[in-house]
Order: sequence, then structure tokens, then C-alpha cells
Amino acid sequence: MRHCSVQVRGLLTREELDRYNALMEVGSYLESQEKYDLAYTVQKEIDILILPAIERLKDKSRARDRATAQYLESLREDNGED
Repeated sequence: MRHCSVQVRGLLTREELDRYNALMEVGSYLESQEKYDLAYTVQKEIDILILPAIERLKDKSRARDRATAQYLESLREDNGED
């Protein structure tokens, strides 16, 4: 089973995280039983489950980029006034 990144896991809601952990446990069990076809299906469910958290991470990144751009613009304006 493939884990998602720590950043993505940190943005999962409590309900999403509980479901993620349960699915990972089921998938790991299936892999230990060499039921890879079933584990693949569980992995696909995990991939769908984490999509909202990935979007939240992208939104945070965009907000940080906007704040950085605004800060750099304010520095340019301050240097232009001097």
C-alpha cells in the first residue's frame, strides 16, 4: 500500500483520517495474504479519499504564493519611494 504524504495526511479531517487508517490496515492485510487484486481496489479508494486534502494543500500553496507576491511588491514600492 502506498501512503500519502505527511502534508496531505495533516490536512485530512478526523473522519477522513480514520477512514484512511482503516483502509490502509485492510489493504496491508490483503497484501500480506497476497490478495493484490483486492488490495489494488482498496488503494484506489484511498486515492479518491485523499483528493480533497490534496486540493486543500494546493489552496494553501496558492495562498502562500499570493502573500509572497504581495510582500515582494510592497518591497518594490518601498524602494521606489526612497
